Amino acid sequence: MKLPEPDREFLERANIPHRVFEDGTGMLNVELIDFPLPPGLSAPRANVLFRLSASYPDTPPDMWWIIPHLRPASGGTIQATEITEIHDGRTWQRWSRHLDAMTWRSGIDGLESYVRLLRTELGSAAA
Repeated sequence: MKLPEPDREFLERANIPHRVFEDGTGMLNVELIDFPLPPGLSAPRANVLFRLSASYPDTPPDMWWIIPHLRPASGGTIQATEITEIHDGRTWQRWSRHLDAMTWRSGIDGLESYVRLLRTELGSAAA
């Protein structure tokens, strides 16, 4: 399974360091490396993992995973991030975020729109 060309071009154009790998589960993993976070979170940068199913980009990604585990700088927890999972031999904080079936536009949306959602959610968590 390969990353679709528009996604690869977006990551390069946006200058987002990343790696793409398979893990034997049928998912294609895209790891954003040292992704900058908004002020107000417990770290300035994080690695973000997207797991893409074989039906991607016709179906949207579901959730993302982050290292290090984040919390608001003011303390507390971020809603729907309490579960951890192991991927690629590392323990990730799962951000349970699900798109409505009508939100994802097959043939139009891809990692560019999903990274936009990621940034929105990180901003909300930091506020």
